[in-house]
Amino acid sequence: MYQENMKERVLSGLFWKVMENGGTQGIQFLVSVLLARLLTPSESGEVMLIMIFITIGNVFVQSGFNTSLIQKQEVDERDYSSAFCVSFLIAFVLYMILFFSAPAIGDFYGQPVFVPVLRILSLTLFFGAVVSVQSASVSRNMEFRKLCMASLFAAAGSGIIGVLMALEGFGLWALAMQQFFYSFFLMVVLHFLKTWKPSLKFSIQKAGELFSYGWKILMSGLIDTIFTNVYGLVIGKIYNSAMMGQYSRGNQFPALIANNLGAAIQSVMLPAFSACQDDRERVKSMVRRSIVTSSYLVFPMMAGLIAVAEPMVKLLLTDQYLPCVPMLRLLCIAYATWPLHVANLQAINALGRSEIFLKLEIIKKAVSVVALIISIPFGIYTMVALRAVTDFICTFINAYPNKKLLHYSFLQQWRDVFPSLLLSAAMCGVVYSVQFLVNGTLLTLTLQIVTGVLFYAGFSWLFRIESFFYLCRTVKNMGR
Repeated sequence: MYQENMKERVLSGLFWKVMENGGTQGIQFLVSVLLARLLTPSESGEVMLIMIFITIGNVFVQSGFNTSLIQKQEVDERDYSSAFCVSFLIAFVLYMILFFSAPAIGDFYGQPVFVPVLRILSLTLFFGAVVSVQSASVSRNMEFRKLCMASLFAAAGSGIIGVLMALEGFGLWALAMQQFFYSFFLMVVLHFLKTWKPSLKFSIQKAGELFSYGWKILMSGLIDTIFTNVYGLVIGKIYNSAMMGQYSRGNQFPALIANNLGAAIQSVMLPAFSACQDDRERVKSMVRRSIVTSSYLVFPMMAGLIAVAEPMVKLLLTDQYLPCVPMLRLLCIAYATWPLHVANLQAINALGRSEIFLKLEIIKKAVSVVALIISIPFGIYTMVALRAVTDFICTFINAYPNKKLLHYSFLQQWRDVFPSLLLSAAMCGVVYSVQFLVNGTLLTLTLQIVTGVLFYAGFSWLFRIESFFYLCRTVKNMGR
């Protein structure tokens, strides 16, 4: 009975999390396409470069305590409030640092406009301090429907503001305000949906308990976020904001898919794994199901993006963004491995082994930094290509601890996902060849998408791919 109840909660949570991420990122994707057509690559690149600093700051504000609240078996109001007080204090300190360092950052990149934009966007750190605890409360109770509603409203509201400002000629401020109001609206709507409410019931003991686990997650998240965004920082400095805009758009498409499914799995599986942490066989079974099913979905999407990249960019972003196509294809290869990364790392977190999590991040980033340093003299495309190579290598690093913790080795994991990988590669070749048979960007893209879906689904049925029938049964059961 418990397992059935947990399965229902996990499936419901995944449904609402996918709806949230898919709907939110779908709206944001539409907005970004409209803004890309209204703004220049240089303007887009400038705001994306500024957002890197905000993203790194949010790691300090959100990462450690948020995960600690979810992983901890029992929490009370003092746990939530203590986490909030510390996060808000961190947000204040970081805001002051960014506020006073904004002129130096602007001078470093030769962009005076960075100063007011960075100072205003840094205010979102305070919103993040509230949202991180609100999200932890939602995750613990698996009330992902509330988060879905809040995120959709925030995406739609902020998107409307951004597009209207762009139409009025506000340039990069349109994109900046879209980012600002998304965080603000998310915080406000979650407040009215009666999730956790901020209070000042601070406890040093509770904060210490959360910090003892969370600091390792914080450091891991910081290392990962800095390195993930270091490409943008390097590109913005060595090249220019226009090339940063190209890289940002090339990253946007595969990240939309990976973040949607990956974040959904991450948000739902951590509390699910944590609830079963005393039953290692149960956790192993859930990890395997997570890896196999998510890879079955992510692999063909990334393969399809590789095949349709050029007509898609022409149609959606116009010819001025064609230089991003090679980067887009390389980044699809990098993001394809995310399901393996996420499931393995969430299992380690759920088992309370945050020290292993931190060690893995240090090892992976050491490997990646070496690759980045080697690639810089050879140009931006080599940098992105080596990122794809290192992301593949890191799947083995992330899986290594679970050979002992769960008796689920990386060879077993890759064997489980190999059918999906092989079928996706074949589909990519077929879809890519369609462009040589027809003319017209819209017609080519439409036929490629239809061909890809029919090929992948048809051969999944023909070769009796396990995940295909599992998903069919799941959808059928959810419809009852």
